[in-house]
Amino acid sequence: MIPAIVFDDGFGQLAPLTDLRAAFDVRTGALTTLERLRLSLGLEIVALYVPEQLEGVTAEAHDVPINRMPIKEGEVFLINGRCPLPPDELRNPETGVVYLDPANSRPIGGRLNFVDAIRVLVGEMPDIPTITLDGPVLMNRPWHFRTVRDQAIRFDLELIRKTRTFQPVPEGVLVIGDPADVLLDPTATIYPGATLDVEDGPIAIAGGAVLRPGAVVGSPTAIGPFSMIREHAVIRGNSAFGPHCKVGGEVAGVVFQGYTNKVHEGYIGDSWIGEWTNLGAGTTNSNLLNTYSEIVSQATPTGKRERTGESFLGAMIGDHVKTAICTRIMTGSVVGTGSMWAAQKAITGCLEPFAWVTDAGHRHYRLEKFLEVMRAVMARRDVEPSDAYLARLARLHQESETTD
Repeated sequence: MIPAIVFDDGFGQLAPLTDLRAAFDVRTGALTTLERLRLSLGLEIVALYVPEQLEGVTAEAHDVPINRMPIKEGEVFLINGRCPLPPDELRNPETGVVYLDPANSRPIGGRLNFVDAIRVLVGEMPDIPTITLDGPVLMNRPWHFRTVRDQAIRFDLELIRKTRTFQPVPEGVLVIGDPADVLLDPTATIYPGATLDVEDGPIAIAGGAVLRPGAVVGSPTAIGPFSMIREHAVIRGNSAFGPHCKVGGEVAGVVFQGYTNKVHEGYIGDSWIGEWTNLGAGTTNSNLLNTYSEIVSQATPTGKRERTGESFLGAMIGDHVKTAICTRIMTGSVVGTGSMWAAQKAITGCLEPFAWVTDAGHRHYRLEKFLEVMRAVMARRDVEPSDAYLARLARLHQESETTD
């Protein structure tokens, strides 16, 4: 097995998904992209490369060298962290060839000598053969989570099935379909009266997770460690929740990065939600236009509106976002990290990071106040933000001020 390096080249416009994490740490299914690449390709990851502004938070999340080549000779397997589903060509790559994405000719990866690997990692193109794939595989916009979601969740659930052990479903739980498709961790809890519908695929329930009485979960779905599905919640298929989430009401086709609450009634569909976000009671998004036509979205507050290729697309909501009761979020909206919405009008388009919006007006969220609220929220889960995390937030806040 040759050593592997996963890199985030910083290209594309993936905010808010990548404001506080590298592209490979984004949850793109039941697993993050890095978890999926490592398990599915059997990688021995020896280093990670990320943009400079993400170096600190990435170093805290991983125990391998960051932005440093740990070997001085031999071959290295490179793969771009914006590649959530590895193409067949990279499962058995030709030696000394860089594989390119056809959308923008960016490197996807390859099996290279360490000198050529360094050139790719620093943004240069070595003078070696290239092969351009037939179709794009790199995420370039926040709505590309929706492009890969269904395939990624099913792929991940089969990886989970092969690599973990499970317990039988307890008495009093209704299973529709084959009970063998309920991948229930021995430390998870399902209360009597819950319903699990596995006719369309597996449901994975991770360690410490809890399903309360009356919860209905469709498939395929992954419920992360220590997450809770509340009483009478309706979880429709193609959904994935990271660790420590609380979910109620109705959700469908969603991906929650982790540590996020959507506890009360309201519908969230075909959406990606970051960490430490709280959606107030009745918060609801649209995921389908009245015309049933292709949805357009806007990746940045000042960017142009673009076709997404999707007819079902909800919202892409960053970390530390708060919405007030009965907030409406329009189709294809992008909600920036750290924003707070408490206005009667609906969220639409692309909301900049750290926006503070009420019926009284629209202003910039003061960093001191934001951090005060953030610390209070994280303390409820016994989490203290690190210096690197605080520094990244401060930089992101400063950058958002200059673009107001």
